[in-house]
Amino acid sequence: MSVNRCIYLLSRSHIRYRVCASTSLSTVSSPSTTQHLTRRTFNKLSTRHSSSGSSRPLDTSLFIPLAVKTDEDAEGSVGAELTKPLDKSELLKVLNRFYKRKEMQKLASDQGLDARLFHQAFVSFRKYVLEMNSLNADLHIILNDICCGAGHIDDIFPYFMRHAKQIFPMLDCIDDLRKISDLRVPANWYPEARAIQRKIVFHAGPTNSGKTYHAIKRYLEAKSGVYCGPLKLLAHEIYEKSNAAGVPCDLVTGEERIFVDPEGKPSGHIASTIEMCSVTTPYEVAVIDEIQMIKDPARGWAWTRALLGLCAEEIHVCGEAAAVDFITELMFTTGEEVEVHNYKRLTPFSISNHAVESLDNLKPGDCIVCFSKNDIYSISRQIEIRGLECAVIYGSLPPGTKLAQAKKFNDPDDPCKILVATDAIGMGLNLSIRRIIFNSLVKHSLNEKGEKEVDTISTSQALQIAGRAGRFSSVFKEGEVTTMHRDDLPVLKEILGKPVDPIATAGLHPTAEQIEMFAYHLPQATLSNLIDIFVSLSQVDGLYFVCNIDDFKFLADMIQHIPLNLRSRYVFCTAPINKKQPFVCTSFLKFARQFSRDEPLTFNWVCRQVNWPLSPPKNIKDLVHLEAVHDVLDLYLWLSYRFMDMFPDANHIREIQKELDENIQIGVRNITRLIRVTDSQPTDTESNSSSTVPVSEMPQRKGRVLKSQSQRKELPRKSSLSSRLLRDGLLTKELLQQLQKEWAREQGQNEDKSIPVINGKRKKK
Repeated sequence: MSVNRCIYLLSRSHIRYRVCASTSLSTVSSPSTTQHLTRRTFNKLSTRHSSSGSSRPLDTSLFIPLAVKTDEDAEGSVGAELTKPLDKSELLKVLNRFYKRKEMQKLASDQGLDARLFHQAFVSFRKYVLEMNSLNADLHIILNDICCGAGHIDDIFPYFMRHAKQIFPMLDCIDDLRKISDLRVPANWYPEARAIQRKIVFHAGPTNSGKTYHAIKRYLEAKSGVYCGPLKLLAHEIYEKSNAAGVPCDLVTGEERIFVDPEGKPSGHIASTIEMCSVTTPYEVAVIDEIQMIKDPARGWAWTRALLGLCAEEIHVCGEAAAVDFITELMFTTGEEVEVHNYKRLTPFSISNHAVESLDNLKPGDCIVCFSKNDIYSISRQIEIRGLECAVIYGSLPPGTKLAQAKKFNDPDDPCKILVATDAIGMGLNLSIRRIIFNSLVKHSLNEKGEKEVDTISTSQALQIAGRAGRFSSVFKEGEVTTMHRDDLPVLKEILGKPVDPIATAGLHPTAEQIEMFAYHLPQATLSNLIDIFVSLSQVDGLYFVCNIDDFKFLADMIQHIPLNLRSRYVFCTAPINKKQPFVCTSFLKFARQFSRDEPLTFNWVCRQVNWPLSPPKNIKDLVHLEAVHDVLDLYLWLSYRFMDMFPDANHIREIQKELDENIQIGVRNITRLIRVTDSQPTDTESNSSSTVPVSEMPQRKGRVLKSQSQRKELPRKSSLSSRLLRDGLLTKELLQQLQKEWAREQGQNEDKSIPVINGKRKKK
């Protein structure tokens, strides 16, 4: 036996020993993270936590194999010189036998390779071995020994694992990644809050019960305080109320900072949106409004962060009684007691025994609640035909427009006595509503594939909306709730008769620091991939869940090709934009590209992007576009507080945003006229040429656009309002048929004569 041959055999033995030793050491030294919590012993609590803390199965489909860099040139054909060239056909048989050995699969599983990764790693390893002109000398000698019957097939394993860790680098740091993504006991993330003994006061009750009033009263009495609300409108309301009461209060939202002090010195009181509250500033009193939103799949993390992290001597929590048990349980993790104050509704509301059935039966103080902007357009148009005036409120309207419409509806001297709104009125607006009328009890939504999904509203949602009737501060001291359609009324009674589902979990979200640590270990991964791996590896206590990160990933994928550092990329992806708005998404992309070039986004640059100045809307599509432009300006303001040097003209942007808000208000005040103008446009070509926004940029997903295109073939060529609403996806066949039936009943005609031709056929009795 040659000297070189002996050296390589000894080297092979050393490698085998080293791998076995490292395997046993890693098994011993990977401690299971146990968290000892100080809380009361309840059976429910013990059951809840008995299953928590165990590692979830890793979603290895998220691991993307990397290309292998070889060092063949370093050793050339030394292996072949020491032994002999390998027989590829015999080598393939050996490798396939290795792949089928259960012992190797089990050993690989212990090293982090599940069946999926094991297969991927083997395919890559086999390709590497069979296609390389010359292998590393040690691997060549091992394979030659096995082919000659002088070695054991298991000797391949160390070299297989070495290759696997080259294509899956996360295998070497999986324990570190698990520790970084360990989200158990988030109360320990806030040492400043844990350093003080806080008093937790829960003000529990339904809408219009005075719970927030009592919390704010204590807030105004304190030397310092912070209000945390879910909406900018609510933060504005507390900001104005506090200053009107002689308590200096600043306003902090994602897009706005207003300091009462002329020199910009912070006041003792702050009204902020929940995401913007500070968890390091000490306060005497903090108010967390709408605490039941801690379970929200997208924003729940903000309520969790505020509840666990606010440094206040007193935390006043306001929300539904269904959250009391959970918040009490959650506070056991911090060793804090919860004092509960229960409130009853100040003014009663009742469920009517009769549906409205026709818009002719509307009365002053009525609010028709729809769950889509399209229904808003349709119903407001029908109300206008009857000679009535109505106010309109929906989610995508700017706050100023919402307040203007609310003021118009509330004004006893204004002829507008009817309100048409989405569930956006559920919180944040004080409205003088006598009767809530549910136009529908289902909410339409679109999933990621553009497919329409329909869900019946929950008891909590129904109560939140129904509770707006008969507000204590309004002229109507008793409220009424009903439906537009007779068939919906028993369903509404059933929904409102059910108890509200108790809250069971609170949301969490990975921080920028955690993602940065992940990126350090996985420098080749994209931000979207890092988030996916983080969520897959994360371990949560039974009280928590990881919030939905689909919107974050959507933005991350959109700007992945743009060169940004990780922290800037993370901040951009947390921007609160509506991904269903193509114009907003396009502007977001332009913002990120300009930012990456290190070129400031000036006022003139933004004006060119949005084609400023813009005129008041001439039709519905113009109005939709103005709303999208307002969102783009909001995005600029939001980013300006994170990157002040790169977004230097926030004051100028805010000025034109006010002018834009006024134009939108003009459009909303004349919304029925805009619908009539849209109705007078006979063709797509003419409509698109006269509109600010083409159909392709309407705020709808691709699935709905395709659906409306297919409907064009089915509709008669008559240029009626119904045909164009169907064509543009603003109206469904079901809603159209329902409207036709209502019109037939109202006019007293026979059904077979009143229902027009649909799809070329007359519907018979």
